[in-house]
Amino acid sequence: MNGDPVDVILAQWQRERPGLDVSPMGIMGRMGRLAKYLERSIQETVLDFGLNGGEFDVLATLRRSGQPYQLSPTELFNSLMVSSGTMTHRIDRLEQAGLVKRMDDPSDRRGTLIQLTSKGFNTIEQAVDAHVANGHRLLMVLDEAEREVLAQLLSKLLISFEE
Repeated sequence: MNGDPVDVILAQWQRERPGLDVSPMGIMGRMGRLAKYLERSIQETVLDFGLNGGEFDVLATLRRSGQPYQLSPTELFNSLMVSSGTMTHRIDRLEQAGLVKRMDDPSDRRGTLIQLTSKGFNTIEQAVDAHVANGHRLLMVLDEAEREVLAQLLSKLLISFEE
């Protein structure tokens, strides 16, 4: 396997600071670069459905919540780790596109629920299929065992941050 651009950076640091263990830079640098490539690919995939990545996330969260495919704005922004202002903007755009609708919450007179419309349901069904196919394409360089190990390691790291 040939080296990647991060190897060049690590070699430069090794030359300049031979006593410094820069191995974390290799992992973090590669994860950061990969995140940018993955984000770009996801954005390109969902753009085919008239969505940006954030809007895709909202629709996907509603879809995977199960019938009746509705959540409160608070449940949405907590699930997606964004601010309430960001969530309001996303919901406004999705509502204007006819993909979601706001409804009164029958269990809380002051509350609102966000629900997928049939157009939103059909859009996210197609977008998720394309997203999953894109993921398989992006990860095909790894065999199944490698993907499982990578998934386990990334999960372990993520859990350490979210505890």
